[in-house]
Amino acid sequence: MDTSKRPRTFLGIPLKEWALMNFGTILVGIGVYFFKFPNHFSTGGADGLSILLASLIPGVTPGTLVLVINLVLLAVGFLVLHRAFGLKTVYCALLLSLMTRGLEILVPMSGPMTDQRLLELFFAMLFPAIGGAILFNIGASTGGTDIIAMILKKFTSLDIGKALLCSDAVIASSALVIFDVETGLFCLLGLLIKSTLVDYVMENINLRKVFLIVTTKPEEICEFINEDLHRGATIWEATGAFTEERRWVILAAMRRMQAAQLRQQIKKVDPHAFIVLTNSSEIVGKGFHAF
Repeated sequence: MDTSKRPRTFLGIPLKEWALMNFGTILVGIGVYFFKFPNHFSTGGADGLSILLASLIPGVTPGTLVLVINLVLLAVGFLVLHRAFGLKTVYCALLLSLMTRGLEILVPMSGPMTDQRLLELFFAMLFPAIGGAILFNIGASTGGTDIIAMILKKFTSLDIGKALLCSDAVIASSALVIFDVETGLFCLLGLLIKSTLVDYVMENINLRKVFLIVTTKPEEICEFINEDLHRGATIWEATGAFTEERRWVILAAMRRMQAAQLRQQIKKVDPHAFIVLTNSSEIVGKGFHAF
């Protein structure tokens, strides 16, 4: 059996996914430490809870509390979920916890980097949203309330998304009391931004182009798809409802850059072809996401 095309793995996880796990977690850590912590942007999750608790417990930093909270949740996750508790979540949760605590030691911050809190709120949401979307896309997470969600999913019939949103809303609302009205409003605004930004980023990461091509020259188009773009295609024969002329319909899905190449090729091969081009953020099957 030819194993030359198998991706290299470590502990059963492809090296590419290890790189993405590191990159995504670092982006989350940057947003949390440099923008959330100094501004007290408590928008939910373990980092949001740590910001609230750090203001109530003298001498304890948010980074320390993130580490403690995640260690406790990881221990509970191991006890309750056993093998279902993923290695990716363990690794990313520990990496984020150690990163935030390490940055507190190496790059101490006495306050926000700028006096533009709205600007800082944007980056406080943007970096974790991009990092979180990268992690979710490969089946990983940074732990925290995601671990609670996994436990709830196992033992209850609750709508996990709504349950987590409610818990995040409680944490964000608490900033109104613990800090001040302005900070609390920023936290609530940040929660609204976060709830939409992660989905938006994930859709764009996974965005693919889907072609439906009605043509009289299916061989040339399919050859280009297979040989040049290294993609598959499905073809079937059809008849025009009005003209009753014989045509072939080709279905193919590919990346955006490949889609631009295919459009140019179709224009050369069959200028009279009819093309329906749509966007899809979720395609399951060989060459895309596994079941």
